[in-house]
Amino acid sequence: MIFGRKKIESADSEQGSIINKETEGLSQGQIVRKKFLQHKAAMIAIFVLSSIVIFVFSALKQKIGPWTYPGWWKYGIEDLSDLTTGCKDGLVGCPTASLRPQWLGGAGIGLGEHPFGQDDIGRDYFALVMRGAQRSLMVTVIIGSIGGVIGTVVGAIAGFYRGTVDSILMRFTDFIITVPAIIIGSVIGFHFGNLGVAFLAFYLGLFAWTGLSRLVRGEFLTLREREFVDAARVAGATNRRIIFKHILPNAVGIIIVSVTLLMSGAILLETALSYLGFGVLPPDVSLGLLISQYQESFTTRPWLFWYPGIFIVTIALCINFIGDGLRDAFDPRQRRQITRKDRRDARTAKKASAHA
Repeated sequence: MIFGRKKIESADSEQGSIINKETEGLSQGQIVRKKFLQHKAAMIAIFVLSSIVIFVFSALKQKIGPWTYPGWWKYGIEDLSDLTTGCKDGLVGCPTASLRPQWLGGAGIGLGEHPFGQDDIGRDYFALVMRGAQRSLMVTVIIGSIGGVIGTVVGAIAGFYRGTVDSILMRFTDFIITVPAIIIGSVIGFHFGNLGVAFLAFYLGLFAWTGLSRLVRGEFLTLREREFVDAARVAGATNRRIIFKHILPNAVGIIIVSVTLLMSGAILLETALSYLGFGVLPPDVSLGLLISQYQESFTTRPWLFWYPGIFIVTIALCINFIGDGLRDAFDPRQRRQITRKDRRDARTAKKASAHA
């Protein structure tokens, strides 16, 4: 029994020495960055999400102010063409993309004229999905930014000042939490959905901060009692300096992680609202709106349902994986898995130092 306990203690000591050796001489920011870069799922998610962003925003023609940037795809969302024929079961508008080489009996690898197929009136569905992904990503970023700022400010003020200020802000937060997000979103979409995707995302962001504010409040309540805050008060630091220079940098981990989770929920909220008819409205396009418009075609022309759904799931998963990586990087209790190579290198270095 004693031997087993000593063996466990030796393994824990070896693991601790490996981790301490890796972080020796590094600042807190460098340690966080190193742990995040070692998170394989987060790195893959960043690569996939970056590829999607570049792909969808470069595909179609973009007009930013007085400048117009041509896209690499030849069709726009308003271009009409003859419906593709020759599909199975006598259907029209089927996808022309082929991934089977000719030597395997396929038509060869290529995109064809309409790789994602066409809608009911002959519009290119690839262009529609690209525009829908652009709008959904825009909604995600706007809601995450506005909700992150409001949630951080409300939670920081409530947690730092406590007392009456805390009670008022938290009761207001609880009131908003009691109303389901889908109902708030439906009311906002009904009144402001026709103003465009940016206005819709802005108003949704005004009600998306409640969960983040409670987390930030709890973190501020804990940090304000720490010794470094007392030392700052004794040194004559103002409340503003204590909040922004001492407490907020130590709470940035939970803020970043919560904002990423808020962004992944935002794209699903926009999808649900558009599906119910309260989100992005025609002639604009979003991924949720495409699913809503062609839900009845799922059994006959399922590609009209698949492609928007694939983009929604992929974007949401990527943001969640990035949030998991940030959480593990900022949490000091999270330790990466020690591999056999790490243990072997540690033993070699220990023997070398002993012989020296």
